[in-house]
Amino acid sequence: MALANRPDRYGWIAIALHWGMALLLAVLVAMGVYMVRLPDVGFDQVKITLILVHKALGLVALAAVLLRLGWRVGNLLPALVQGLPMWQQVAARFVHLALYALMLALPLTGWWMSSAGGYPVTFFGWFELPDIGPYNEYWFHASIAIHRWLGYALVAVGALHAAAALGHHWVRHDDTLRRMLPGR
Repeated sequence: MALANRPDRYGWIAIALHWGMALLLAVLVAMGVYMVRLPDVGFDQVKITLILVHKALGLVALAAVLLRLGWRVGNLLPALVQGLPMWQQVAARFVHLALYALMLALPLTGWWMSSAGGYPVTFFGWFELPDIGPYNEYWFHASIAIHRWLGYALVAVGALHAAAALGHHWVRHDDTLRRMLPGR
């Protein structure tokens, strides 16, 4: 399989970035939902560990989405399959842009939340990122809500994206999903 995209399908690098990011985001969402439901008392060390790992994986997600954006800008974007109504073409582009916006906004709001709360963001203890905003209780609590709702939005838009891909595969019987699968 070619590394670069072709007019009719995605290349190996785009496919690996797509599915790796999908897995990473699923782990981050599941981890986020689980850790915020843990009580603050009695599970302190488990919750703190999960938060630290969540932050570090969020940095991996930020780096991965920047890499994906760079790859997407610098490579051919395969054409949409033939015969799609205009509304589906517009919807496909809108959903992809929304996914990229959410993939950028989530780690940035998490970083902002940590900065506003006075909590450092470290990458598995190897290095610490600078704060991207001042300590501020109001913004700390506001950014918690923003981060949570952006997470819900990512799940909703991601589910829409997956449902559309499966619809193309099982209902329309076109190559939309197959172009993003390894092999062939």
